[in-house]
Amino acid sequence: MTANDQILDSHQQLTDFINSLYGLSEKPEEACGVFGIYAPKKTVAKFTYFGIYALQHRGQESAGIATLDENGIHSHKDMGLVSQVFTESILNELTGNTAVGHTRYSTTGASHRANAQPVILNTRLGHLALAHNGNLVNAVELREILQKRGCNFATSTDSEMIAVAIAQGVDEGKDWLEAAISSFQLCSGAYSLAIGTPVGLMGVRDPNGIRPLVIGILEGDPARYVLASETCALDIIGADYLRDVEPGELVWITESGLSSFHWATQPQQKLCIFEMIYFARPDSIMHNETLYSYRVRLGQQLARESIVEADLVMGVPDSGIPAAIGFSRVSGIPYGEGLIKNRYVGRTFIQPTQYMRESGIKMKLNPLKDVLANKRVIMVDDSIVRGTTSRKIVKALRDAGAKEIHMRISSSPVTHPCFYGIDTDNQTQLVAATKSVADIARQIGVDSLAYLSWKGMLEVTGKDPNSFCSACFTGDYPVDIPEVIKSSKFILEEVNM
Repeated sequence: MTANDQILDSHQQLTDFINSLYGLSEKPEEACGVFGIYAPKKTVAKFTYFGIYALQHRGQESAGIATLDENGIHSHKDMGLVSQVFTESILNELTGNTAVGHTRYSTTGASHRANAQPVILNTRLGHLALAHNGNLVNAVELREILQKRGCNFATSTDSEMIAVAIAQGVDEGKDWLEAAISSFQLCSGAYSLAIGTPVGLMGVRDPNGIRPLVIGILEGDPARYVLASETCALDIIGADYLRDVEPGELVWITESGLSSFHWATQPQQKLCIFEMIYFARPDSIMHNETLYSYRVRLGQQLARESIVEADLVMGVPDSGIPAAIGFSRVSGIPYGEGLIKNRYVGRTFIQPTQYMRESGIKMKLNPLKDVLANKRVIMVDDSIVRGTTSRKIVKALRDAGAKEIHMRISSSPVTHPCFYGIDTDNQTQLVAATKSVADIARQIGVDSLAYLSWKGMLEVTGKDPNSFCSACFTGDYPVDIPEVIKSSKFILEEVNM
């Protein structure tokens, strides 16, 4: 092998490793969901089952639960939906005072059972179980640091790297808190964590709070605490929302109650705005209101910015519906349902016929012909990423008899990839990164297309615009992305600028 071949081979190995960490997908997918509970004398496994069931929208690839007490650890995890992975008998075997649960979409690491979470490791002080939502942007560097310290890895996930760093600190003589905090100092990127130990439960957010994590409380004496990615997971088990875990905060929940440690030196809130626009459930609470209310306001602002004459306003189920309702309220144009969603469509291992594949979108969305016939329709959706699904929906509406189709998007054009826990395409596949609005309109086949302005999108939050990460719309990343990682998803010309 020549020297040049060796360089190319090394480059390919690095590229393969990066792609395994930051795997490229044909469409954006949800962030993961984490759940944790400390509740002695309660059935923590069943609480956790229902908690991650409520968070299923955040990841459909795998699910897992680990329970711990002073006597050891019990766990079960596998590929599939929460309802497919667990049975009553499995949950009955998961005994303990503390539980950690996870539902996963793979933003780092390949999609197979070995990478399912929680990550479980044994230490000097007993087992730890870690569930992670987010992405470390320094995963390559962190892996090298830990390997030089003699650490080994069983998976390709950045989540395991965090767990390994904590376990190493414990084995060196630190207690749980000291080991955890020293490990977080090595991490850069987005991470909301639920970490179970034999003596209690930790909840942690990165210094920017990019991914959400909330604290709930169960009635009782003493009170029992719950951690979850979203408040909808508290509602399902009857827990009351207490507050968010703050950026750069570690909460430590033990038999003594809840303690708080602010370990980051300069925390600065940068909650992902896409959580509010799309990823989190509309019934979850952020900033003291349901996201449904925020999404209605997005639609109202969208109508103010881009009104058009039409007979009907409709939303693309389900995520476009609140904004469509808001658009209708401000525009005065009647709201109606033009598409019916098949609520029972999930993953199917039965391949459709070629004819069914060509009919495309109708397995999930079916148009109402009598509602759409000869109508001028405003179709509201939360985003356009590649445009392929939008094009299929537009064709289905045309085939159903719609006379005009005007598409309105309740967010700004997605022009940059995410590195913080949402799986987006590389930049060449983001249609708004390479095409004008007029070109996109022609590509998807609509009579007109308009996006909500970035300013309007942030203004209707009612909060400081600087308290959000909106990098997928602006390219302004709150945590620096190493060039070797950035180049795996960016247009080459832009990286070299």
